Amino acid sequence: MRNRRAALAAVATAASLALALSACGQNSEGGSKDDKKDAKGSTVGIAMPTKSSERWIADGNNVVKDLKSKGYKTKLVFGEDDPDTQVSQIENMITQGVSALIVAAIDNKSLDNVLQQAADAKIPVIAYDRLILDTKNVDYYASFDNEKVGELQGNYILEKLGLKDGSKKGPFNIELFAGSNDDNNTKYFFNGAMNVLKPYMDKKQLVVKSGQTAMNQVTTLRWDGGTAQKRMDDILTSSYKSDRVDAVLSPYDGISIGILSSLKSDDYGSASKPLPVVTGQDAEVASVKSIIAGEQTQTVYKDTRKLADVAAGMVDDVLNDKKPEVNDSKTYDNGAKVVPAYLLQPVSVDKSNYQQVLIDGGYYTEADLK
Repeated sequence: MRNRRAALAAVATAASLALALSACGQNSEGGSKDDKKDAKGSTVGIAMPTKSSERWIADGNNVVKDLKSKGYKTKLVFGEDDPDTQVSQIENMITQGVSALIVAAIDNKSLDNVLQQAADAKIPVIAYDRLILDTKNVDYYASFDNEKVGELQGNYILEKLGLKDGSKKGPFNIELFAGSNDDNNTKYFFNGAMNVLKPYMDKKQLVVKSGQTAMNQVTTLRWDGGTAQKRMDDILTSSYKSDRVDAVLSPYDGISIGILSSLKSDDYGSASKPLPVVTGQDAEVASVKSIIAGEQTQTVYKDTRKLADVAAGMVDDVLNDKKPEVNDSKTYDNGAKVVPAYLLQPVSVDKSNYQQVLIDGGYYTEADLK
Protein backbone atom coordinates (compact mmCIF):
# COMPACT_ATOMS: atom_id res chain seq x y z
CA MET A 1 0.00 0.00 0.00
CA ARG A 2 2.87 2.31 0.93
CA ASN A 3 4.53 1.61 -2.46
CA ARG A 4 1.29 2.30 -4.32
CA ARG A 5 0.86 5.64 -2.50
CA ALA A 6 4.49 6.54 -3.31
CA ALA A 7 3.97 5.72 -6.96
CA LEU A 8 0.81 7.82 -7.14
CA ALA A 9 2.65 10.70 -5.46
CA ALA A 10 5.44 10.49 -8.03
CA VAL A 11 2.94 10.56 -10.89
CA ALA A 12 1.20 13.54 -9.36
CA THR A 13 4.50 15.37 -8.94
CA ALA A 14 5.46 14.69 -12.56
CA ALA A 15 2.06 15.86 -13.77
CA SER A 16 2.34 19.05 -11.74
CA LEU A 17 5.78 19.72 -13.15
CA ALA A 18 4.54 19.13 -16.69
CA LEU A 19 1.64 21.54 -16.14
CA ALA A 20 4.00 24.14 -14.71
CA LEU A 21 6.33 23.86 -17.70
CA SER A 22 3.39 24.03 -20.08
CA ALA A 23 2.09 27.17 -18.36
CA CYS A 24 5.49 28.77 -18.81
CA GLY A 25 5.50 27.94 -22.52
CA GLN A 26 8.51 25.66 -22.23
CA ASN A 27 9.25 23.70 -25.39
CA SER A 28 11.29 20.59 -25.96
CA GLU A 29 14.41 22.67 -26.75
CA GLY A 30 14.35 24.55 -23.49
CA GLY A 31 13.04 27.83 -24.96
CA SER A 32 9.84 29.71 -24.35
CA LYS A 33 6.99 30.04 -26.80
CA ASP A 34 6.76 33.64 -25.69
CA ASP A 35 10.43 34.28 -26.48
CA LYS A 36 11.13 36.31 -29.64
CA LYS A 37 11.64 33.99 -32.57
CA ASP A 38 15.16 34.01 -33.96
CA ALA A 39 15.13 36.41 -36.90
CA LYS A 40 17.54 34.26 -38.89
CA GLY A 41 15.75 32.36 -41.63
CA SER A 42 13.01 34.99 -42.00
CA THR A 43 12.44 36.83 -45.28
CA VAL A 44 13.41 40.43 -45.99
CA GLY A 45 11.65 42.29 -48.81
CA ILE A 46 13.80 44.52 -51.05
CA ALA A 47 12.12 47.05 -53.36
CA MET A 48 14.43 48.66 -55.94
CA PRO A 49 13.33 51.34 -58.45
CA THR A 50 14.23 49.89 -61.86
CA LYS A 51 16.32 47.49 -63.89
CA SER A 52 16.98 50.18 -66.50
CA SER A 53 19.97 51.40 -64.45
CA GLU A 54 22.83 48.98 -63.86
CA ARG A 55 23.38 50.72 -60.55
CA TRP A 56 20.05 49.51 -59.11
CA ILE A 57 20.58 45.97 -60.36
CA ALA A 58 23.93 45.90 -58.56
CA ASP A 59 22.37 47.36 -55.40
CA GLY A 60 19.65 44.75 -55.34
CA ASN A 61 22.08 41.89 -55.87
CA ASN A 62 24.46 43.20 -53.21
CA VAL A 63 21.71 43.58 -50.62
CA VAL A 64 20.52 40.03 -51.34
CA LYS A 65 24.06 38.68 -50.99
CA ASP A 66 24.68 40.47 -47.70
CA LEU A 67 21.36 39.40 -46.17
CA LYS A 68 21.84 35.79 -47.21
CA SER A 69 25.29 35.81 -45.62
CA LYS A 70 23.56 36.82 -42.38
CA GLY A 71 21.12 33.91 -42.62
CA TYR A 72 18.06 35.61 -44.12
CA LYS A 73 15.90 34.74 -47.09
CA THR A 74 15.10 37.57 -49.50
CA LYS A 75 12.50 38.73 -51.99
CA LEU A 76 13.87 41.26 -54.50
CA VAL A 77 11.55 43.27 -56.76
CA PHE A 78 12.06 46.12 -59.24
CA GLY A 79 9.33 48.72 -59.79
CA GLU A 80 10.45 49.73 -63.30
CA ASP A 81 10.08 53.43 -62.40
CA ASP A 82 6.31 53.10 -61.89
CA PRO A 83 5.25 54.30 -58.40
CA ASP A 84 1.97 52.34 -58.51
CA THR A 85 3.84 49.15 -59.37
CA GLN A 86 6.20 49.68 -56.45
CA VAL A 87 3.32 50.25 -54.03
CA SER A 88 1.67 47.04 -55.24
CA GLN A 89 4.90 45.10 -54.89
CA ILE A 90 5.38 46.31 -51.31
CA GLU A 91 1.76 45.44 -50.46
CA ASN A 92 2.33 41.94 -51.78
CA MET A 93 5.46 41.49 -49.68
CA ILE A 94 3.61 42.66 -46.57
CA THR A 95 0.82 40.15 -47.30
CA GLN A 96 3.43 37.43 -47.76
CA GLY A 97 4.73 38.15 -44.26
CA VAL A 98 8.21 39.56 -44.77
CA SER A 99 10.00 40.45 -41.53
CA ALA A 100 11.50 43.73 -42.76
CA LEU A 101 11.53 45.98 -45.83
CA ILE A 102 14.38 47.77 -47.58
CA VAL A 103 12.93 50.35 -49.98
CA ALA A 104 14.60 52.57 -52.58
CA ALA A 105 11.60 54.72 -53.44
CA ILE A 106 10.57 55.65 -56.97
CA ASP A 107 8.25 58.45 -55.79
CA ASN A 108 9.21 59.49 -52.28
CA LYS A 109 5.71 60.79 -51.47
CA SER A 110 3.65 57.84 -52.68
CA LEU A 111 4.38 55.31 -49.94
CA ASP A 112 2.60 56.68 -46.87
CA ASN A 113 -0.40 54.33 -47.02
CA VAL A 114 1.55 51.18 -47.81
CA LEU A 115 4.12 51.91 -45.11
CA GLN A 116 1.27 52.33 -42.63
CA GLN A 117 0.29 48.79 -43.56
CA ALA A 118 3.86 47.74 -42.83
CA ALA A 119 3.75 49.48 -39.44
CA ASP A 120 0.43 47.82 -38.60
CA ALA A 121 2.09 44.47 -39.34
CA LYS A 122 5.10 45.50 -37.20
CA ILE A 123 7.45 45.34 -40.19
CA PRO A 124 10.43 47.73 -39.86
CA VAL A 125 11.38 49.81 -42.90
CA ILE A 126 14.84 50.92 -44.03
CA ALA A 127 14.90 53.72 -46.62
CA TYR A 128 17.67 52.84 -49.09
CA ASP A 129 19.60 55.74 -50.64
CA ARG A 130 16.41 57.76 -51.27
CA LEU A 131 14.66 59.20 -48.22
CA ILE A 132 10.93 58.40 -48.07
CA LEU A 133 8.91 61.51 -47.21
CA ASP A 134 5.81 62.40 -45.18
CA THR A 135 5.58 59.23 -43.13
CA LYS A 136 6.62 58.37 -39.60
CA ASN A 137 6.88 54.72 -40.62
CA VAL A 138 10.52 54.81 -41.72
CA ASP A 139 12.89 53.46 -39.11
CA TYR A 140 16.33 54.18 -40.58
CA TYR A 141 17.97 55.66 -43.66
CA ALA A 142 21.09 54.29 -45.38
CA SER A 143 22.68 56.58 -47.97
CA PHE A 144 25.67 58.66 -48.97
CA ASP A 145 26.47 62.25 -48.05
CA ASN A 146 24.31 63.62 -50.83
CA GLU A 147 25.24 67.28 -50.55
CA LYS A 148 28.85 66.17 -50.79
CA VAL A 149 28.04 64.56 -54.16
CA GLY A 150 26.94 67.94 -55.52
CA GLU A 151 29.92 69.68 -53.98
CA LEU A 152 32.30 67.26 -55.67
CA GLN A 153 30.63 67.90 -59.04
CA GLY A 154 30.64 71.68 -58.60
CA ASN A 155 34.23 71.84 -57.42
CA TYR A 156 35.37 69.63 -60.28
CA ILE A 157 33.85 72.06 -62.78
CA LEU A 158 35.61 74.99 -61.10
CA GLU A 159 38.94 73.16 -61.08
CA LYS A 160 38.75 72.09 -64.75
CA LEU A 161 37.82 75.60 -65.88
CA GLY A 162 40.66 77.15 -63.86
CA LEU A 163 38.34 79.19 -61.66
CA LYS A 164 39.17 77.39 -58.45
CA ASP A 165 42.85 78.35 -58.40
CA GLY A 166 42.27 81.71 -60.06
CA SER A 167 44.31 80.88 -63.16
CA LYS A 168 41.27 81.78 -65.32
CA LYS A 169 38.64 84.44 -64.72
CA GLY A 170 36.05 83.49 -67.30
CA PRO A 171 33.34 84.13 -68.13
CA PHE A 172 32.47 80.53 -68.95
CA ASN A 173 29.10 79.27 -70.12
CA ILE A 174 27.50 76.56 -68.00
CA GLU A 175 24.17 74.73 -68.12
CA LEU A 176 22.55 73.03 -65.13
CA PHE A 177 20.72 69.72 -64.86
CA ALA A 178 19.14 68.16 -61.79
CA GLY A 179 17.62 64.77 -61.02
CA SER A 180 13.99 63.71 -60.76
CA ASN A 181 11.68 66.07 -58.90
CA ASP A 182 10.10 63.14 -57.02
CA ASP A 183 13.44 62.00 -55.58
CA ASN A 184 14.37 63.70 -52.31
CA ASN A 185 18.09 63.30 -53.09
CA THR A 186 17.72 65.66 -56.05
CA LYS A 187 17.61 68.76 -53.86
CA TYR A 188 20.67 67.65 -51.88
CA PHE A 189 22.73 67.00 -55.03
CA PHE A 190 21.63 70.29 -56.60
CA ASN A 191 22.01 72.40 -53.46
CA GLY A 192 25.48 70.96 -52.84
CA ALA A 193 26.58 71.90 -56.35
CA MET A 194 24.98 75.34 -56.23
CA ASN A 195 26.63 76.14 -52.89
CA VAL A 196 29.90 75.85 -54.81
CA LEU A 197 28.88 77.33 -58.19
CA LYS A 198 26.58 80.20 -57.26
CA PRO A 199 29.27 82.60 -55.99
CA TYR A 200 30.91 82.37 -59.43
CA MET A 201 27.55 82.84 -61.13
CA ASP A 202 26.91 85.93 -59.02
CA LYS A 203 30.28 87.35 -60.16
CA LYS A 204 29.42 86.51 -63.80
CA GLN A 205 32.41 84.19 -64.06
CA LEU A 206 29.88 81.44 -64.80
CA VAL A 207 26.99 82.33 -67.08
CA VAL A 208 23.86 80.24 -67.66
CA LYS A 209 22.83 81.47 -71.11
CA SER A 210 19.53 79.58 -71.07
CA GLY A 211 18.56 81.46 -67.90
CA GLN A 212 17.41 78.19 -66.36
CA THR A 213 18.89 78.21 -62.86
CA ALA A 214 16.05 77.29 -60.48
CA MET A 215 15.80 73.64 -59.52
CA ASN A 216 12.23 73.34 -60.81
CA GLN A 217 13.50 74.48 -64.23
CA VAL A 218 16.29 71.92 -64.51
CA THR A 219 14.92 68.65 -63.07
CA THR A 220 14.86 65.48 -65.18
CA LEU A 221 11.87 63.22 -64.52
CA ARG A 222 12.88 59.68 -63.53
CA TRP A 223 16.52 60.60 -64.19
CA ASP A 224 15.88 59.76 -67.85
CA GLY A 225 18.74 60.25 -70.31
CA GLY A 226 16.40 60.73 -73.26
CA THR A 227 14.58 63.53 -71.45
CA ALA A 228 17.92 65.18 -70.68
CA GLN A 229 19.04 64.84 -74.31
CA LYS A 230 15.89 66.59 -75.57
CA ARG A 231 16.30 69.43 -73.08
CA MET A 232 19.96 69.86 -74.07
CA ASP A 233 18.90 69.93 -77.73
CA ASP A 234 16.45 72.73 -76.95
CA ILE A 235 19.06 74.70 -74.99
CA LEU A 236 21.64 74.45 -77.78
CA THR A 237 19.09 75.56 -80.37
CA SER A 238 17.78 78.51 -78.37
CA SER A 239 20.85 79.79 -76.54
CA TYR A 240 24.04 78.65 -78.29
CA LYS A 241 23.75 79.58 -81.94
CA SER A 242 27.06 81.46 -81.82
CA ASP A 243 28.44 80.65 -78.35
CA ARG A 244 29.76 77.39 -76.94
CA VAL A 245 29.00 75.51 -73.75
CA ASP A 246 32.02 75.23 -71.45
CA ALA A 247 30.52 73.04 -68.71
CA VAL A 248 27.40 71.06 -67.90
CA LEU A 249 26.42 70.15 -64.35
CA SER A 250 24.94 66.68 -64.70
CA PRO A 251 23.84 64.86 -61.55
CA TYR A 252 23.85 61.28 -62.88
CA ASP A 253 25.66 59.20 -65.52
CA GLY A 254 22.51 58.24 -67.43
CA ILE A 255 21.69 61.94 -67.80
CA SER A 256 25.30 62.65 -68.77
CA ILE A 257 25.15 60.16 -71.64
CA GLY A 258 22.01 61.88 -72.97
CA ILE A 259 23.65 65.31 -72.69
CA LEU A 260 26.75 64.08 -74.53
CA SER A 261 24.61 62.63 -77.33
CA SER A 262 23.03 66.03 -77.80
CA LEU A 263 26.38 67.82 -77.74
CA LYS A 264 27.97 65.45 -80.26
CA SER A 265 25.02 65.89 -82.62
CA ASP A 266 25.83 69.63 -82.52
CA ASP A 267 29.43 68.95 -83.57
CA TYR A 268 30.93 69.09 -80.08
CA GLY A 269 33.88 66.77 -79.79
CA SER A 270 35.42 67.91 -83.04
CA ALA A 271 38.87 69.50 -83.24
CA SER A 272 37.38 72.97 -83.55
CA LYS A 273 34.67 72.48 -80.92
CA PRO A 274 35.87 70.49 -77.91
CA LEU A 275 33.38 68.90 -75.55
CA PRO A 276 32.56 70.83 -72.38
CA VAL A 277 33.25 69.59 -68.86
CA VAL A 278 30.43 67.13 -68.09
CA THR A 279 29.98 65.69 -64.60
CA GLY A 280 28.06 62.60 -63.51
CA GLN A 281 27.32 60.17 -60.69
CA ASP A 282 27.33 56.42 -59.99
CA ALA A 283 30.36 55.35 -62.06
CA GLU A 284 28.26 53.27 -64.42
CA VAL A 285 30.20 51.22 -66.96
CA ALA A 286 29.08 53.25 -69.99
CA SER A 287 30.14 56.48 -68.35
CA VAL A 288 33.48 55.16 -67.11
CA LYS A 289 34.20 54.01 -70.67
CA SER A 290 33.16 57.48 -71.86
CA ILE A 291 35.57 59.06 -69.36
CA ILE A 292 38.40 56.81 -70.56
CA ALA A 293 37.55 57.84 -74.15
CA GLY A 294 37.79 61.53 -73.24
CA GLU A 295 34.09 62.38 -73.52
CA GLN A 296 32.35 62.53 -70.13
CA THR A 297 34.79 64.25 -67.80
CA GLN A 298 33.93 63.11 -64.29
CA THR A 299 31.63 60.91 -62.25
CA VAL A 300 31.01 60.58 -58.53
CA TYR A 301 31.64 57.04 -57.33
CA LYS A 302 29.49 55.67 -54.54
CA ASP A 303 30.56 52.21 -53.42
CA THR A 304 27.14 50.59 -53.30
CA ARG A 305 28.68 47.41 -51.93
CA LYS A 306 29.23 49.33 -48.69
CA LEU A 307 25.73 50.81 -48.84
CA ALA A 308 24.20 47.35 -49.21
CA ASP A 309 26.25 46.17 -46.24
CA VAL A 310 24.99 49.07 -44.11
CA ALA A 311 21.34 48.42 -45.03
CA ALA A 312 21.64 44.67 -44.39
CA GLY A 313 23.31 45.40 -41.05
CA MET A 314 20.49 47.75 -40.08
CA VAL A 315 17.91 45.06 -40.81
CA ASP A 316 19.86 42.46 -38.85
CA ASP A 317 20.17 44.79 -35.85
CA VAL A 318 16.50 45.83 -35.85
CA LEU A 319 15.23 42.27 -36.15
CA ASN A 320 17.45 41.22 -33.25
CA ASP A 321 16.43 44.10 -30.96
CA LYS A 322 19.71 45.97 -31.38
CA LYS A 323 20.11 49.65 -32.23
CA PRO A 324 21.78 50.14 -35.63
CA GLU A 325 24.80 52.40 -35.90
CA VAL A 326 24.00 55.87 -37.29
CA ASN A 327 26.18 58.92 -37.90
CA ASP A 328 23.52 61.55 -38.64
CA SER A 329 20.49 62.09 -36.40
CA LYS A 330 19.65 65.67 -37.41
CA THR A 331 19.77 66.24 -41.17
CA TYR A 332 17.11 64.03 -42.74
CA ASP A 333 13.72 65.40 -41.75
CA ASN A 334 11.16 63.68 -43.98
CA GLY A 335 8.29 65.97 -43.01
CA ALA A 336 6.95 63.62 -40.36
CA LYS A 337 10.10 62.83 -38.38
CA VAL A 338 13.86 63.12 -38.44
CA VAL A 339 15.04 59.76 -39.73
CA PRO A 340 18.29 58.51 -38.18
CA ALA A 341 20.80 57.86 -40.94
CA TYR A 342 24.12 56.30 -41.73
CA LEU A 343 25.93 58.24 -44.48
CA LEU A 344 28.86 56.97 -46.56
CA GLN A 345 31.35 59.21 -48.36
CA PRO A 346 31.37 59.60 -52.18
CA VAL A 347 34.55 59.91 -54.28
CA SER A 348 35.21 62.02 -57.39
CA VAL A 349 36.52 59.92 -60.30
CA ASP A 350 37.99 61.01 -63.63
CA LYS A 351 40.51 59.74 -66.14
CA SER A 352 43.39 60.32 -63.72
CA ASN A 353 42.19 58.05 -60.91
CA TYR A 354 39.61 55.58 -62.26
CA GLN A 355 42.23 52.80 -62.31
CA GLN A 356 43.14 53.29 -58.67
CA VAL A 357 39.60 53.80 -57.37
CA LEU A 358 37.48 51.48 -59.50
CA ILE A 359 39.79 48.71 -60.71
CA ASP A 360 42.32 48.48 -57.91
CA GLY A 361 39.41 48.85 -55.49
CA GLY A 362 37.76 45.77 -56.97
CA TYR A 363 34.58 47.50 -58.16
CA TYR A 364 35.34 46.72 -61.83
CA THR A 365 37.86 44.59 -63.68
CA GLU A 366 39.94 45.70 -66.63
CA ALA A 367 37.74 43.52 -68.84
CA ASP A 368 34.57 45.31 -67.64
CA LEU A 369 35.87 48.58 -69.05
CA LYS A 370 37.19 47.36 -72.39
